[in-house]
Amino acid sequence: MSDMPPDITCILHAVEGGDETAAARLLPLIYDELRKLARARMAKIPPGQTLQPTALVHEAYLRLIGKTEPKWESRAHFFGAAARAMRDILVDQARRKASLKRGGDRQRMALDDVTPFIEPPTENIVALDDALKRLEQDDPRKGRIVMLRYFAGLTVEETAAAMDVSVGTIEREWRYIKAWLYEELSDTKDPADG
Repeated sequence: MSDMPPDITCILHAVEGGDETAAARLLPLIYDELRKLARARMAKIPPGQTLQPTALVHEAYLRLIGKTEPKWESRAHFFGAAARAMRDILVDQARRKASLKRGGDRQRMALDDVTPFIEPPTENIVALDDALKRLEQDDPRKGRIVMLRYFAGLTVEETAAAMDVSVGTIEREWRYIKAWLYEELSDTKDPADG
């Protein structure tokens, strides 16, 4: 993201101000970066997704631009919002696929060369989203770090700059977040622990 033209923030502010032509100018400038972000997000989910990175980018962009009052402070803030939109889209899709209406209580099978293949469960994405919502509620700053590091793909240094904190703080909190998420998503977690 550091090699992006410096006028993106100005265009983002123009979009916020209601300039309809600004949205049209914005997409070509950020499209490649959003595609990288979408590919990175989709690489971390189980195979068998019907949503392609291009469709994810377009859906996320429409959600971002369609907001009534977006209020983006910077490029990092915009890409954080884009990462959040992509996360929400992927979680919504996982929930739809797992719903009873769509046969979520049955194992889905696709035949490929007469060898059955069982589609991986989508509960991992939903469980991750649920854990991240708890983290965001308990500690909004840690939630924002996850959005910038994991979902927006920012480096430790870029995250520290975007949040106006030290690199050491981000590194320390990122270690805590990873350990906390591991514990939250672990199968060995005692149900009595809540």
